[in-house]
Amino acid sequence: MAEVPFTIAVSSEQLDTLKQKLDATRFPDELEDADWAYGAPLADLKRLVSRWRDGYDWRKHEALLNAELPQFTRDIVVEGFGTLNIHYVHKRSAVEDAIPLLFVHGWPGSFIEARKITPLLTEVHPNHPSFHVVALSLPGYGFSEAPRKKGFRLAQYAEIGNKLMIALGYSEYVTQGGDWGSMVTRKIATVYGGKHSKAWHTNFPVVAPPQFSLNPMRLLSALSMLLPLLWMSPAEKAGLERSREVERTGLGYFREQSTKPQTLGYALADSPAGLLAWIYEKLVAWTDKYPWDDDEVLTWISIYWFSRAGPAASLRIYYEVSAEDGVLPSIHGPLPTIPLGYSYFPGELINLPRSWARRTGNVVFEAEHDMGGHFAAHETPAFLVADLRKMFGRGGPAFGVVPGRSGY
Repeated sequence: MAEVPFTIAVSSEQLDTLKQKLDATRFPDELEDADWAYGAPLADLKRLVSRWRDGYDWRKHEALLNAELPQFTRDIVVEGFGTLNIHYVHKRSAVEDAIPLLFVHGWPGSFIEARKITPLLTEVHPNHPSFHVVALSLPGYGFSEAPRKKGFRLAQYAEIGNKLMIALGYSEYVTQGGDWGSMVTRKIATVYGGKHSKAWHTNFPVVAPPQFSLNPMRLLSALSMLLPLLWMSPAEKAGLERSREVERTGLGYFREQSTKPQTLGYALADSPAGLLAWIYEKLVAWTDKYPWDDDEVLTWISIYWFSRAGPAASLRIYYEVSAEDGVLPSIHGPLPTIPLGYSYFPGELINLPRSWARRTGNVVFEAEHDMGGHFAAHETPAFLVADLRKMFGRGGPAFGVVPGRSGY
């Protein structure tokens, strides 16, 4: 499990192939008044494809990523799945007893989501804690090797995250994640909580809605969660409405990726324009009016195009986790007991009543924001970092959870 320094170095042949495929792009037609109702607009895709082909400089952005993010790879043995070579970012703070923090991304993100928060989290300041940041590239994403067998689920992703932190010398640590990162860090908190994982924070407060049953106690429990709907705050009402709209019009991708990811994978692996459209739609729809720059979008997509396993590998987590027991964590049954923090952003996909979220674990910290969406670490990094500083700083509800590490 030796650590190996990693530098992103896409070959000239890969760049030539990308240009050739972009040259051969065949665009579909579009209704005159479609706008975003049918998906990513044709004008946007034509502009982005043209930029990707003729104006975008991957070498420039590759160099910036390498300069800003210290990257490594390491072989990690996963029980029942052999050895996987895992890519990650590891940025240590100058504060020796900084708090070790594992950041876990989701789809359609990657390790690039840690780019803005890493310098903030590792900053040395007398008035807030500092963190040693580890940003894992999930297997099958970015430059991590992909699983080769069926059944690679949340337990395996959690096993890799925990083993990585221990291998780096962090036998006790905290976690942060959104999207799939929220599910993975929840599993880490459940399986490794107490001994290794000491607290967790997420900006993706996902919970299954209460379910009625003939069991009187479960019925009472469900009713106790439904009654607060009568006096929800304006933010909660708006969040619930957004969640309903996403369920009505925005889950087609989820159905496909959780049932037939291989079929979709052929298109994404062969067509850069197709991959761009598939992810660009989500970048825009899942953010809160975030002003995406074209090169910013293309760097995000290029990481998928140049990924070690190819973009199809990133889809399989949907199939595997859905096949296991569904995606949404149950409000019943065993829950993580270590301290949990929630940050709520109005543009989040699933934005349910706070009373429901509070029943998903030992919630000790909550923060409500008036802007920001699904990619909080990228959209509103200062807000997310401020929440972590409050949760783990002096006077915060999770101060000192990692013994001997105050972060100051």
